[in-house]
Amino acid sequence: MPVFAANLTMMFNEWSFLDRFDAAAAAGFTAVECLFPYEAPPEAVAERLARNELQQALFNLPPGDWAAGERGIAALPGRFDQMKADVERALDYAEATGVKRLHLMAGLADPADAAATIAYRRSAAYAAERLADKGLDLVIEPINGRNMPGYFLNDFGSAERVISELGHANLKLQFDIYHRQIIHGDVTMALRRLMPIIGHIQIASVPSRHEPDGEELNYPFLFGEIDRLGYSGFVGCEYTPRGSTLDGLGWLKPFARS
Repeated sequence: MPVFAANLTMMFNEWSFLDRFDAAAAAGFTAVECLFPYEAPPEAVAERLARNELQQALFNLPPGDWAAGERGIAALPGRFDQMKADVERALDYAEATGVKRLHLMAGLADPADAAATIAYRRSAAYAAERLADKGLDLVIEPINGRNMPGYFLNDFGSAERVISELGHANLKLQFDIYHRQIIHGDVTMALRRLMPIIGHIQIASVPSRHEPDGEELNYPFLFGEIDRLGYSGFVGCEYTPRGSTLDGLGWLKPFARS
């Protein structure tokens, strides 16, 4: 079965950020991810990982001014210098935590805007090259327009073209099954076709984005398919618990590693 990583931004919100590492480990997770680790110093995050023998599976590069509504800046013309500085900030956390992949958020922009397309490809190419220097992967993720209206990278075909055309070996696809189902459906066939470029997988139920234990998708089948396809990375649990995090972890028990 896959190695599941608790998403500490969406799960374990009953605890403060750093205490979520302890709580996730106590609940049986061996890996964690989060949207952004930047509210705590890198050495503090590293200490919690080491204390709990956890692996950091993924986090995002800084997203711009999140409180003001920004959702990444890679596709925003005129923000390239900030994006470069953000890469360096993220690399400080990567060095401290030992994470092997970072996610570049595109931002809110029109996919048909030529200037946004140029900015995004320039940012993705630069970030991939800089991360390659450190032996890290860069992942890009299509996000559905219902959860994030106006997001630039809102189509899996577009992401696939960016990866193919930029041609960086460490530039990969973040395949969020929840977003895939909402945008296109056809999850299993897409996993089979895109597996060679997938660098990270995430899960949640559809349409509620809760625990992966029902609704539209047959997750036990999908977990088996992920194994059959030879995927050796992490599967991030990027869902919002229906109630308390711990009460909702029953779905995980059949797949827990001994």
